[in-house]
Amino acid sequence: MVPLSEIMATELVTVSPDLTLQEVARVFASAGISGAPVVSGRELVGVISTTDLVEFETTNPGTPRQREERSEWGEIETQPLLDGSDEGEPGLYFTEMWDDSGADVLERFESDSPEWNRMAETTVGSVMTTAVVSLPPGAAVQEAARLMLPAGVHRLLVVDDVGELVGLVSSSDIVRAVAERGLGEV
Repeated sequence: MVPLSEIMATELVTVSPDLTLQEVARVFASAGISGAPVVSGRELVGVISTTDLVEFETTNPGTPRQREERSEWGEIETQPLLDGSDEGEPGLYFTEMWDDSGADVLERFESDSPEWNRMAETTVGSVMTTAVVSLPPGAAVQEAARLMLPAGVHRLLVVDDVGELVGLVSSSDIVRAVAERGLGEV
């Protein structure tokens, strides 16, 4: 049996629940990570991942872009129906004028525009996952895999007897252990 203590990462990037989502996205990008434990003082309070960030952005509609008034907009016009008749729907013209009213998710992640400040105004604490999947350092790698799979998580936090964070095991760490040690020895 290989214990988690032999494969876990101990040099961890942790984040505060008070960071904004924009700040944590920058932390992820600069550290080259896709998630981090959330720690308040020395207490483990949750975990945040890029999945949480993307889910936050995709479940919240974009705000229309600010536009300058344009004289050529004029009156609302109707568009001919598909059958060629003159009766049309006034809404079609409006829809075409504003067809780019919402930015895609990546644009909202990168924008500092006041229209897209939701990432800068929302904290990690309000989006993080509080149901942390964890095991002690002496737990077997197989136990971690059995726990992570049905939970659908890619990282498991390793906590000591007093609940303090001591490491992290990712699905990549488990794959590496299997590749290096074989299935029977992990």
